[in-house]
Amino acid sequence: MRLVEFVPPTPHPLWKLCPQMGITDVIVKVNPDLTGLPDPWKYETLSKIVGRLKDAGLTVVGLEGDPFDMSPIKEYGAAGELSLAESRIPQPKAVREADALAGVRRREEALEHYRELLESMGKLGIKLLCYNFMVGKGWSRTGVREGRGGAKATCFSLEAMNHVEQVEQAELHATTWLKLSHEQVWANYEYFIKAVMPTAEKCGVRMGLHPDDPCLPSLGGYARIFGSVEAYDRAYALYPSPSNAVTFCQANFKLMFTYDGCRNCSQITNTNPAARSASLRLCVKNNPENPVNPVQTLADAARHFGKRIAFIHVRDVEGTKEDFTELFHDQGDTDQFALMRTYRELGLDVPVRGDHVPEMAYDRELTPEGTPGYFTLGRLFANGYLKALLQGTRNVECVSHKERKDRKETLFTNDNCHNCSQIANVNSALQLQLGTPTNPVNPVNPV
Repeated sequence: MRLVEFVPPTPHPLWKLCPQMGITDVIVKVNPDLTGLPDPWKYETLSKIVGRLKDAGLTVVGLEGDPFDMSPIKEYGAAGELSLAESRIPQPKAVREADALAGVRRREEALEHYRELLESMGKLGIKLLCYNFMVGKGWSRTGVREGRGGAKATCFSLEAMNHVEQVEQAELHATTWLKLSHEQVWANYEYFIKAVMPTAEKCGVRMGLHPDDPCLPSLGGYARIFGSVEAYDRAYALYPSPSNAVTFCQANFKLMFTYDGCRNCSQITNTNPAARSASLRLCVKNNPENPVNPVQTLADAARHFGKRIAFIHVRDVEGTKEDFTELFHDQGDTDQFALMRTYRELGLDVPVRGDHVPEMAYDRELTPEGTPGYFTLGRLFANGYLKALLQGTRNVECVSHKERKDRKETLFTNDNCHNCSQIANVNSALQLQLGTPTNPVNPVNPV
C-alpha cells in the first residue's frame, strides 16, 4: 500500500507540502469547474493537468469525483427511456417526448465522453478512477461543529437537511422537482456500468465505486442505492471484473453497521420500516442466524471485498448516518491500526489516502478559500498519522503469503513474491535486513 494525497488540480500549498512529507503520488479531480480547462475527457486536456503536477514533482495515479456533469447519466433511465421528472405543471405529450429524446442524446454523449476519459487515462498510465453514483446531490454536509481543541469539524444532520429542502421547495414553485425511485437509479447504474466497463478493462483502469455519503435511503428527492454491502455485491454481479472495484471509504461503511436495538449499533430510527428491515439484516447482533450477510464490522467488510478493493479512504466519524460529526483520524473508536493490519493480511497493494479532516487554527491564513473537510493543516496531521500506521504494519504478511510459508514453500518477503507486494518500495537497508537474494549470506536472517 502507498500513501497518496487528494490535491487540487491547480497550484496549492499541498503541491509543495506533499513532496516534503514524502508523498509524490496524488489523486485529482479534473472537473472543468476546478481546472479551468474544457473537455477533461480529451487526452490533450488530461495530459496538461498531469504535466502541471509532474512539474511540481507529483505523479497523478488516480482521478476522483465526477469529471464533468454526470446528471445526464445518473438521472435518466436505461434502455433508451428517460426517467421523466415529476412536474408541478403538466406538459403536453409532444413536449414530454421531445424532452425524453433530448435526455437520451445527452446521456449517450456523456457516456461517450466517459469512455474517452478512460482511454485517455490508459494512455497516461492512470490506473484508478474513484467514482460515485449519488444522484442529485453528491457528498453532503450541513455545517460544522466544535471539535477537539476548538477545531471546526464538518457534520451532517438529516433534520437540518430536511428543513432546508422544505424551504427550497416552498420557494421554487418549480416545474421540475425530479424524484427517482431505487429501481430507476439501479436501472441508470446498470446502463452506465455496462456501457463503460468494457473500456475500463481494455485500458487497464480500475473503477472504484465510492459509497453514498451519507448512506441514506434517499436524499434531496432522489433514491440512494449504495448504502450497504449487499448493494455492492449486486453492482459487482452486473459486471464481474477486476475493473469493477471498490473504494473502501471507512466512515461510510462504518455508518452502515450502526443500528438501534443493538449495543454495537445505534441507528435506523428515522428510516421507513422497509428500509429498516433491510438494513437490520446486515447486523449479526440483531439477527444472529442471518444467512444472507454476516458482515458487521469494517474488518468484516474489508475481508468480504478482499482484492475487489482498489482504493482506501481513511477517516472516522461519531454518530449515526442521520446525524454524525467527522473526527481527527486518531480520535474515533475505530481501531485504525488493526484495520491497517487487516488490509496487509489481505495482500492489498492499493493507494491509501486520508479523507475529511477538521479545520484547525490558522488554516484560513494558509488557504483562505479552503473547502470544509479539505483544509490543509489537518491533512498534514492525518498524513503523519497514516505514515505511522503504514510503517508500523509493513511487515505484516498477507494471508496467502503466510499459508505458503506454513507449507514450507520457498519464498522471500520482497517484491519478488507474486502473492505479496507490500515491501516493494521499502528502502534497501530493510531489504538487506530481511535477507533477500541480494544478500544471501545475511547473518541476521539467512532465509
